[in-house]
Amino acid sequence: MKLSVKKAFALVMAATLTFAMTACAGTADPAPSSEAAPVSEEAPASEEAPASEEAAPASEDTGEVKRIGLSMPTKSLQRWNQDGDNMKAAFEAAGYEVDLQYGGENEVPVQVSQLENMIAADVDILVVAAIDGESLSEVLATAKEKNIPVISYDRLIMNTDAVTYYATFDNWKVGTLQGTYLEEALDLKNAEGPFNIEFFTGDPGDNNINFFYGGAMEVLQPYLDSGKLVCPSKQTEQSVVATVAWSSENSQNRMDNLISSNGYGPSGTKLDAVMCSNDSTAQGVTTALVNAGYTAENIPLITGQDCDVISVKNMIAGTQAMSVFKDTRTLSETVVEMVDAILTGSEPPINDTETYDNGTGVIPSFLCDPVYASVENYEELLVDTGYYTADQLAN
Repeated sequence: MKLSVKKAFALVMAATLTFAMTACAGTADPAPSSEAAPVSEEAPASEEAPASEEAAPASEDTGEVKRIGLSMPTKSLQRWNQDGDNMKAAFEAAGYEVDLQYGGENEVPVQVSQLENMIAADVDILVVAAIDGESLSEVLATAKEKNIPVISYDRLIMNTDAVTYYATFDNWKVGTLQGTYLEEALDLKNAEGPFNIEFFTGDPGDNNINFFYGGAMEVLQPYLDSGKLVCPSKQTEQSVVATVAWSSENSQNRMDNLISSNGYGPSGTKLDAVMCSNDSTAQGVTTALVNAGYTAENIPLITGQDCDVISVKNMIAGTQAMSVFKDTRTLSETVVEMVDAILTGSEPPINDTETYDNGTGVIPSFLCDPVYASVENYEELLVDTGYYTADQLAN
């Protein structure tokens, strides 16, 4: 008998959590000369967990082991290492064979080539976190021709009817959590203002930014309209505030330019908040602001997402205000359950059949729930649950 997926996932989580810190967020930047603001350092690649020796083949009735193709976008972002490693270990513990590939440094041609090879090798199912959601239609058409189901992982793959299911977090809620945090921290409902704010979101090829940025602006736009919030640079359009490759270096460069052009500084133009859609962009912003002389005592409120190690350290140090915690263990477990259901002919877990239209129709989806994290509750969320150890978050 093969292990149940939930049991297999539970068995491997204890092992995979010991290297979870190598997986969950942004590209690193060199640290500024300030003890108040640790910034990113490149996360080492995690070692892959071995398959469970107790696991039986996933297709015991035929003696054939089912093969899973896992395509992740890059190893340079901590988060994708964790997702790939967790799923690979769980699938192998449940008796599946896994081909896990990373798309270079977010290189679309590399990901396409890897998918072509997986399809040619006749994998039984594909799980794909796209680098660019608009660039996989042709290669996935081949998968459909060969009746290979495709699960779009965390980033919705657009304009192809080859996508069978979508697994992600409630990405609109990610944005509303960030916007609501700023609304409450600045007391926008009651304070007179005005408050100065700048905006950063992610890669323009990632469909998720429509939800992250849309959710945040749903909360914040009324205050911009009323003048209680002011964006001195006037850069509020999503296409303008997008950050190619979610790069910390790119967000730092743009923040450096905003500091110079708007005179931001501890003794210059007041900057109250920077709305960043994730931690890698937040880390670049933090670096630029610390280099401009800001400290934990006067740095603007900075939002984020992913609770990567560097950003949690920055929250503890006082140089990042919050991050949205998306427990990727939960998302990985959901995808393993989905795959197991598809390959055994049962119904996969689905909780949304209305929200995510990829241009060919609404894709049946499962949305995991993100939660707010800050210096007040990070220990409960991250340390007590085993996501990180206290030592991993020590400065």
